Amino acid sequence: MMSSQSLSIKKILKYFWVAVTGKEQEFTTGSIRKAIFMLSIPMILEMLMESIFALVDIAYVSQVSVNAVATIGLTESVITLVYAIAIGLSMAATAVVARRVGEKDIKGARETAVQAIFLGIVVALIVGVIGFLYNKEILALMGAEPDLIEEGHGYTKWLIGGNITILLLFLINAIFRGAGDASIAMWSLVLSNGLNIILDPIFIFGWGPVPEYGVMGAAIATNIGRGTAVLFQLGILFFGWGKIRLLLQDIVLNLKVMLNIIRVSLGGIAQFLIGTSSWVFLMRIMSEFGSEVLAGYTIAIRVMMFTLMPSWGMSNAAATLVGQNLGAKQPERAEKSVWITGKYNAYFMGLVSIIYLVFAKQIVGAFNSTPSVVDNGALCLQVIAAGYIFYAYGMVVTNAFNGSGDTQTPTKINLVSFWLFQLPVAYLLAIVFGFGATGVFIAITTAEVLLAIIAIVWFRKGKWKSVQV
Repeated sequence: MMSSQSLSIKKILKYFWVAVTGKEQEFTTGSIRKAIFMLSIPMILEMLMESIFALVDIAYVSQVSVNAVATIGLTESVITLVYAIAIGLSMAATAVVARRVGEKDIKGARETAVQAIFLGIVVALIVGVIGFLYNKEILALMGAEPDLIEEGHGYTKWLIGGNITILLLFLINAIFRGAGDASIAMWSLVLSNGLNIILDPIFIFGWGPVPEYGVMGAAIATNIGRGTAVLFQLGILFFGWGKIRLLLQDIVLNLKVMLNIIRVSLGGIAQFLIGTSSWVFLMRIMSEFGSEVLAGYTIAIRVMMFTLMPSWGMSNAAATLVGQNLGAKQPERAEKSVWITGKYNAYFMGLVSIIYLVFAKQIVGAFNSTPSVVDNGALCLQVIAAGYIFYAYGMVVTNAFNGSGDTQTPTKINLVSFWLFQLPVAYLLAIVFGFGATGVFIAITTAEVLLAIIAIVWFRKGKWKSVQV
């Protein structure tokens, strides 16, 4: 007779297969734990693929120079600031699509998808022109030294100039997630990042007829990999098996739907502008301590993304469940989904924090052996990991607000946590009181803890349940 443990493992493997193939598409009825599992698995794998690429990318670039690593840190801090608009649009797309799917209004979901893509293209073209023409000025504004600008401006030029591939990849994936088609979003990133990992060394170090581009090659590989994945996504939207299948007659401008997306996205844009501009200022403070400290910080952040992205994937599952269940007029089920997801996320992040606290130097040392880079990167990992359990709940609850269409509340929470608390504390500790980079790390951790506490208290008030989108 088969043991109960064997039966349990067999059941988990069966559910895992159903989750990654996207065969389960009903999340407003039945077991909440099963719904979380079915949505979380592909979303975690999706974000894990993004994390793996980030680590592989930084490992390749670390072989070029310390300046090359610092270039990535400075460029990504700027492009993330610009992507606040794209992230806001993505949040709105997920919230509105999820609500329409919960209401069984598939035509409305299709209209939302088209207008979101239109808006994304406009943003990407504006950003791309600025990045392509003013790449050196952008790095100089961030405090980069002349030799870093000379070596790294090509990376900035091509990454920001070709941002339409990155922007559309994540925006269309947000549409898939809102519809509950999390597996399609996962396979899109598998294709994108698989190609990136293969193309990175070819364009960075040169191979056959391909010349050696150095750090700029990483941006070229990114554009090719993600551009290919966008074509795959568009193929699924028009000819595939997803819940949302676009028709030619859907490709029209619909100002009413577009204005609704803009309205919902405004809070998200402000929310992420606050968070990401805070990151830009933190990078500016870090640049005061030299390229080696900056490189250590950049490596540590990339390593942390390896675990934060899967955790973010779990919180995306909560956002979809909240949106769809509110659309189905089941607010209590929506709330219960959030608390269960938060608990699972806390288990995961707690385990990761222990690993980072114990093995920080070995982890950073695997990417760069320069003693100062390792010391600063390891310290960053240890200090920030100390608050990981708080991050777990903070991410899930804030994303639940966004999934309901209430993007205003997380905006206010971010304003208090990042601008009114994190930035002043980072400057005071790092510059005024002479703690250096350690002061920045402490400010990051305490701000995230504060954010989680405020978000949980506000979420319990329940006003998000009555938001209309």
